[in-house]
Amino acid sequence: MTVIVVGIDGSQASRDALRWAHEEARLRNAALRVVHVWVYPYLGPRTGVSEPRELMEGDATKLLVGELERFRAEVPDGGVPVETRLLEGSAADGLVAESRDADLVVVGTRGRGGFSSLLLGSVSAEVAHHARCPVVLVR
Repeated sequence: MTVIVVGIDGSQASRDALRWAHEEARLRNAALRVVHVWVYPYLGPRTGVSEPRELMEGDATKLLVGELERFRAEVPDGGVPVETRLLEGSAADGLVAESRDADLVVVGTRGRGGFSSLLLGSVSAEVAHHARCPVVLVR
């Protein structure tokens, strides 16, 4: 079965990428793999407070689950099988690794980084240059 990987980070750009990837999966009769990559210390709701890794991983899990719940409330599933993956490490490295057994990787052009004037964020640029399959950058 065709597999479409989409990276999410809670940003509007990643929500747009998820929406685009879901529609593409529906059209191709493909499976959708929703991936969120976190790094310790995780930039979540408890940032700035020294916490155990398990709590930060829990925050990352909540983001992944919350984004999917939000998406499912807005968009009917259309029969698309959805799998989630929570990875730890570099977002770019994680998505490039996921591209090895994917048919397509979809990411937003910009995530939560601080340089809003850039047209392409660092993760999307790395994925576009190093993925092992075609990449769609959703603006």
